[in-house]
Amino acid sequence: MKLIVGLGNPGKKYEKTRHNMGFMVLDHFSDISQIDIDKEVFNGLLGRGKIFNEDVLLFKPTTFMNLSGTAVQQVVSYFKIKLEDIIVVFDDMALPVGQIRLRKSGSSGGQKGMQNIIDLLHSQDIKRIRVGIGEPQYNAVDYVLGKPLKEELPLVEEAIIRAAEALKEALKSNFEKAMSQYN
Repeated sequence: MKLIVGLGNPGKKYEKTRHNMGFMVLDHFSDISQIDIDKEVFNGLLGRGKIFNEDVLLFKPTTFMNLSGTAVQQVVSYFKIKLEDIIVVFDDMALPVGQIRLRKSGSSGGQKGMQNIIDLLHSQDIKRIRVGIGEPQYNAVDYVLGKPLKEELPLVEEAIIRAAEALKEALKSNFEKAMSQYN
């Protein structure tokens, strides 16, 4: 069973903000995969289905970004998911707006939601797709909780589509092939 986690913050206030890129990618992936993410369990929203004959869980923690690991740990424990079967999607200020980057492991790069997952799962060996939101010109908290600028929207939409396609390729082939194709 594979677990795909999209990171973000719950509630209307945070919809379509830079910090919710993980949620937006998962919502798009949910649409193209026809898997509803609508079951409220494990401090999040869960969807379950089959993609390329693979059992797949789509999960959006609703614990708020910095505590995402708490919810992810519950899902991993309940379904006995191996670390190599997890992919986490989240926003990254170190990448330009609209760029995506796939990595098999590494540090959180300062992304607190990912850091909480690393801390609670006791490993940096967690696959991830980082979606670029660009460097803030002002306060980082205000920046990530703000919405992309009008001129950034086409780049954001393209990144969401490409990240969902990368997820699809990772499930169809493997993560390494998706990395070579989308990095």
